[in-house]
Amino acid sequence: MALLNEATLSGLATTVETPKYDRAAVSAGIVHFGVGAFHRAHEAMFIDDILARGFTDWAICGVGLLEVDQAVRDALRAQDNLYTLVTSSPDGTSVARVIGSIHEYLYAPDDPNAVLDRLADPDTRIVSLTITEGGYSVNDATGAFDPRDPLTLHDLQPGTRPPASVVGYITTGLARRREAGTPAFTVMSCDNILGNGHVAQTAVLGFADRKDPELAAWIARSVAFPNSMVDRITPVTTAETRASVLTEYGIEDLWPVRSESFAQWVLEDTFPAGRPPLELVGVQMVDDVEPYELMKLRLLNASHQAMSYLGILAGEQWVHEVCRDPLFTDFLLDYMHLEAIPTLRQVPGIDLDAYCRELIDRFSSEAIRDTLARQVVNGSDRIPKFLLPVLRQQLETGGEIRRSTLVLAAWSRFLEGRTENGDPTPINDRRAMELIEATNAEHVEPGSILDYRPVFGDLGANTRLRDVFVACRASLVDRGARATVAAIADF
Repeated sequence: MALLNEATLSGLATTVETPKYDRAAVSAGIVHFGVGAFHRAHEAMFIDDILARGFTDWAICGVGLLEVDQAVRDALRAQDNLYTLVTSSPDGTSVARVIGSIHEYLYAPDDPNAVLDRLADPDTRIVSLTITEGGYSVNDATGAFDPRDPLTLHDLQPGTRPPASVVGYITTGLARRREAGTPAFTVMSCDNILGNGHVAQTAVLGFADRKDPELAAWIARSVAFPNSMVDRITPVTTAETRASVLTEYGIEDLWPVRSESFAQWVLEDTFPAGRPPLELVGVQMVDDVEPYELMKLRLLNASHQAMSYLGILAGEQWVHEVCRDPLFTDFLLDYMHLEAIPTLRQVPGIDLDAYCRELIDRFSSEAIRDTLARQVVNGSDRIPKFLLPVLRQQLETGGEIRRSTLVLAAWSRFLEGRTENGDPTPINDRRAMELIEATNAEHVEPGSILDYRPVFGDLGANTRLRDVFVACRASLVDRGARATVAAIADF
């Protein structure tokens, strides 16, 4: 089979869906930073459906900034920006389609001005982001713009030079539009952060204010930052993904993506520069996203943290294996019902009990082949956003905290570098050295990791939390993860 591209589309099996529009006739209305697996399985799919309905001025210009994005550039260039999306249901049924909504891909270090030209173009009305929870340079403890990454710090240095960071590009693009009298685009975050639009706004305004306060004031008046909730479990693309797409569908694809069949997108309807009619393709356009955000972050994303550290310590590797084990599923459901749900607002149109059971069904799908290791990347960014808000609110109300606290204790054991079987733990965190140092102090002063303020802020000073944490961690050391999970109700 020849490599996937425009010329080979017609030779694909009839069971594979292909773009139902003339790709030569579309134009880009969206610039997207962070064209990873999730974006390709989520926003790019929805936009593919929009293009198929005849709204052909809403294709995507993808942008990559990091060294790893060179592989994305090369794959898309070889494939005329096409790729295969395979979605799998919990019953194992899979469907493949070719997505054509990425009209152009720019690797920013190749030509920074090409990216800035696209941002300044009046046709660009939305700039969307999937740059991970830690990509906004916003301090988890204070909520303030607090850049630490080299790219953003580079862009904040005095002088004129091409930008290197996402906020640098967005701010420079907006400056060009202001100078030209072009209306501002909308900045749409699609990352797993509560109030992701507000966080994006804090990042852009914080950056702009340090560079040009007048520009920051214009952005504050002119730019919309809608909040959103996004949901679709999507593992990273691997050699196994490529091999399975070739074997199952006869498609040679350098950059396919496999995800679950479930997809949800709840989006605040604030787009002064215009937007595609996303409600036609299943997106929920609402006035208030927060109830949906809280539900997803505190039930789905926090559960990923809950299962992963304990599962890894117990020697597990796969999400579906942990979530087919009654010991762990009972633990997750108890966390959801006893600790997370009491912190939620009413979610319009959602039965939370049914949602929790559906989550277990989704997690249990072997077809997704999702790893626990993927869930624990940059845990120091994820835990403060997904788990600690539950814990903080439960402490304030005197509610149940044992399961949330056990997850923190398991994280600290994970950071010691070995599972209970002696295998290395997959520590991949931008704060790894500081976290390991904080964890090592546990041997001298139990509970000391809770004093690590970049993650816990002032939460670690709570004596109730500290007492439960120390007890949970001691049990993990003495009895192991499985026995501690089984006994958590007795703590």
